[in-house]
Amino acid sequence: MSSSFNFSAFKFDDKKDDASGKNPKREQLVFLARAAETAERYDDMCKFMRELVLFVKSDLTVEERNLLSVAYKNVIGARRAAWRTLNVEEYKDNKLIAVYKKQIETELKTICDDVLELLEQHLVVQQGASNESKVFYLKMTGDYYRYLAEFIDKKDSPDNYPEKAAANYQKALAIAQDSLLPTHPIRLGLALNYSVCFYEILQKKDDACKLAKQAFDDAISKLDTLDENSYKDSTLIMQLLRDNLTLWTSDQQEHANETEETTK
Repeated sequence: MSSSFNFSAFKFDDKKDDASGKNPKREQLVFLARAAETAERYDDMCKFMRELVLFVKSDLTVEERNLLSVAYKNVIGARRAAWRTLNVEEYKDNKLIAVYKKQIETELKTICDDVLELLEQHLVVQQGASNESKVFYLKMTGDYYRYLAEFIDKKDSPDNYPEKAAANYQKALAIAQDSLLPTHPIRLGLALNYSVCFYEILQKKDDACKLAKQAFDDAISKLDTLDENSYKDSTLIMQLLRDNLTLWTSDQQEHANETEETTK
């Protein structure tokens, strides 16, 4: 997070409601978050959205939810990409790279802990949140535990991050299957990320393929329910599900062939 950013320099209107029934500070924070996104200042965007969550103390609007997700996704995404670049065989025994990787891992954990505190202490536990919001928050919680599981080995931490990721995804899936259409982009995105967790983190490859296929098939069977506003998002996620299925089934077939060769 950018150390030179001075949040206290902003003077917000803390009135709860003005004559129009709107909340001035809430609107100001959303405005600044949008501005930070436009300027690609995602660390600042996280700070505005964190303040918004703590100030509002209620369910976020769809736009606010999306701003929160975009802010942290960009901040964590840059670090995850950097870590993957360094986590290659070429650098395996390089002590300087080991130190560098450790610094990036510290940043990753700080970001994950920050967003997980917001989610678990404020958003997931909210009373009166819509089912759509509950799925969104639980999915996001699963995502950030999955990110922790990518670089923290279970033997190095008392926290079972893979298990926590799976537990939150499963809670989200149960609500989504009861309340969201199979073509809903949040339900599809949940299936995509949960299946990736099965495949890459939990090493349950059959479960990953089963979940991805079920989500894709369910969505295909309900294409007539596809909302015009979410058509692009839903079809993109469906394509990603299909791409993963193609890759995973191909990998499993290759592995089966190799196993067969070694047993001849």
